[in-house]
Amino acid sequence: MKNSLAAVAAVAAVAVLACAAPARSADAPQVPYPDAYRDWRHVKTMVIQAGHPLHESFGGIHHVYANRKALDGYRTGKFPDGSVIVLDLLEAPAADSGITEGARKLAGVMHKDARKYATTGGWGYEAFGAGDRNKRMVGANAATACHACHVAQKDHGYVFSTTRD
Repeated sequence: MKNSLAAVAAVAAVAVLACAAPARSADAPQVPYPDAYRDWRHVKTMVIQAGHPLHESFGGIHHVYANRKALDGYRTGKFPDGSVIVLDLLEAPAADSGITEGARKLAGVMHKDARKYATTGGWGYEAFGAGDRNKRMVGANAATACHACHVAQKDHGYVFSTTRD
């Protein structure tokens, strides 16, 4: 039950993140696009189907990926600088009693750098629309669009997801 509540909270956080206005600020540090993240460790997958409260905006397949440093954080509960976690949201077309991966809707990114992102618990947040490294959807709104929800997971390094055994 705890994991399913955390999953719903994580999806809610992504919903807020992706709906945020793309504000820009010259002072706000930008989160880099994580090249080749699909080659990283796959942490978990979930599917938001019709009937879920977030389906209209965030229905689809959610894959979570972590780089090596983030994997250390999942194991210890303390995510070191350089940790990167990606939530890859894909369309989920259903046909012939199956669900397949469709087009990418967005790539949500958390990048740990305690100094650079000090105002948001050491994490930088960004959502790249449809996997386009130039289409930033969060910008300077990270504190309200993302981190405000992640504060609920402070005891787990501000991260909602957990690894499977």
